Amino acid sequence: MRFHHLLKEKVYESVVSVLPVTAIVLILSITIAPLSLGALVLFLFGALLLVLGMGFFTLSVDMSMIPMGEGIGVKMTRAGKIVVSLLVLLVLGILITMAEPDLQVLAEQVPAIPNLVLVLTVALGVGIFLAVAELRMLFKLPLSYVLVFFYGIIFLLLFFTPDTFIPVSFDSGGVTTGPITVPFIMALGIGMASVRSDKNSGSDSFGLIALCSIGPVLSVLLLGIFYRPQDAVYTPVELKDYLTTRAAAAEFAEAFPVYFREVAVALVPIALLFLVFQLISRRFHRHQIVKIISGLVYTYLGLSLFLTGVNVGFMPAGQFLGASLASGSRSWLLVPIGILIGYFIVRAEPAVQVLTKQVEEVSNGSISQKSIQYSLSIGVAVSVGIAMLRILTGISILWFLIPGYVISLVMTFFVPQIFTGIAFDSGGVASGPMTATFLLPFAMGACEVLGGNILTDAFGIVAMVAMTPLLTIQILGLLGQLKRRAEKRRMQVPLTDLVDGILYFDE
Repeated sequence: MRFHHLLKEKVYESVVSVLPVTAIVLILSITIAPLSLGALVLFLFGALLLVLGMGFFTLSVDMSMIPMGEGIGVKMTRAGKIVVSLLVLLVLGILITMAEPDLQVLAEQVPAIPNLVLVLTVALGVGIFLAVAELRMLFKLPLSYVLVFFYGIIFLLLFFTPDTFIPVSFDSGGVTTGPITVPFIMALGIGMASVRSDKNSGSDSFGLIALCSIGPVLSVLLLGIFYRPQDAVYTPVELKDYLTTRAAAAEFAEAFPVYFREVAVALVPIALLFLVFQLISRRFHRHQIVKIISGLVYTYLGLSLFLTGVNVGFMPAGQFLGASLASGSRSWLLVPIGILIGYFIVRAEPAVQVLTKQVEEVSNGSISQKSIQYSLSIGVAVSVGIAMLRILTGISILWFLIPGYVISLVMTFFVPQIFTGIAFDSGGVASGPMTATFLLPFAMGACEVLGGNILTDAFGIVAMVAMTPLLTIQILGLLGQLKRRAEKRRMQVPLTDLVDGILYFDE
């Protein structure tokens, strides 16, 4: 009975997250951007799968991913064998990243580089920087200094990388931190930090996602320099015309086995890792093992439904809408509608639900889920608006990415450390499957109609979505810090007079 109650609660939360985006698309489809019947049926059925998939996924995270990640993090930190821990993290990062569904989608869209080469490059970057994150925690290095150092290297490499490959590099950092990697890596960080008892242990539990997002950007930039993919292009998704609802339903029937197989491939390394860890450590009891296995089954079911829904249902709808809005004299509507969609779509990202809950728990409620959600929504809304402006004008993405990251890095020295970790983690979390399968096709459809360069103008929206939360969430932390200082000053004002029960203070 308890399971049914929890599932009902999670499905309700999913409905609240997905409903605004669904409503926006439906309103657009009957007003200024009519969808074909087949595309509309795909979208509506996809929305249903999103709701069910998110419900099962968010339920399963507490049952499986978080206990496994925390358990492995605690055990490795207590073992004290640094070299062994670093090797385990390197292998773990590579295995999980290679199985991330979003990365497979990215690799398919960059035919200038063989899929395996790109996937291995990105996976190696994540594995190395997962080990770097462990070293940072062990030596208690401030996250700000580490971020400034590695982003400085990124900015330097930009001068040597082909312009057409720069958006691919930054987008790779966003797609790798998806629904498979985020819950596990976040829990891993919490487990490693929990062993420590110093005042920074809570804030140090965040930042792993941030560093794991840097790894792919650096590695793909280096790949662009040495591989020299001058002919890198982005292949648009082929849109089919469905004349009947039966044909649209058949598309889902064909897609289900594909995504069930993809998710199985993604979860097998994690399941095997858990098996090996349990045989060696004997950390979990029988009832905990049963719960974790049940959670993995729900994760498998939830992600399979979710990815089928977004890839089959949302991708064609996004491209149709982008193309419709860009046609004729109403192309300027791309900016306000993009802002509106961006504000709501980030709430439908499954990993965002995990992040906001973890933030509230680690901060003991001082940082609420709602405050993080609003900050993310504002950030993504701004980023999608800028992305649409880039499509209309052809402005280089570097005019936004470099100032945005520079300002974000400067802010890390003025905001509480926990907000720095949350902000840079949020950048990777916000750019998940909803961005890759709806916003990117939306941008591609608009770019094609307007005659722009898809690689340089449309490609890069994932990078923009990953960048703006760094600003909005750190601004949230800065405002909170200023408020606390103001309250502290008011409490320290000396009492000077008391007349008729009224307190008077010196100004």
